[in-house]
Amino acid sequence: MNFQRRRRRDEPEINLIPMIDVLLVILIFLMVTTSYAKFSELKINLPQAGGAAGVTEAKPISIGVDAMERYAIDSRAIAFTGVETLAASLKNAAGGQTSPTIVISADARAPHQAVINIMEAARLAGYERITFTTQRQSR
Repeated sequence: MNFQRRRRRDEPEINLIPMIDVLLVILIFLMVTTSYAKFSELKINLPQAGGAAGVTEAKPISIGVDAMERYAIDSRAIAFTGVETLAASLKNAAGGQTSPTIVISADARAPHQAVINIMEAARLAGYERITFTTQRQSR
């Protein structure tokens, strides 16, 4: 004989209503505290100006020197007789440009003095913007 009463076991249940209430309160709090700035509504009156057409960009002058110390300006070979004549050739190649960029392309075996001659000629011609070309080293 079984004298024990059967106990009814209560199943645990999740009450969703308080959780929904908490989520709604958080949602309302976020909606109230968020500020909606509208940057697209800025009314800006830009100033107006008239003028000539844009300044044309200066054409760079390419000067190269090879291992035998032969010079070429814009792919035209020139005879080097001195820094002054090289400066005159640079001015001639520049035409009416006041401050062109001088691009020096020197052979890796070219004498150091040849590159210095080009830089000195550019200085004598009054050109201050000088750059060098290089290539990636093959592995």
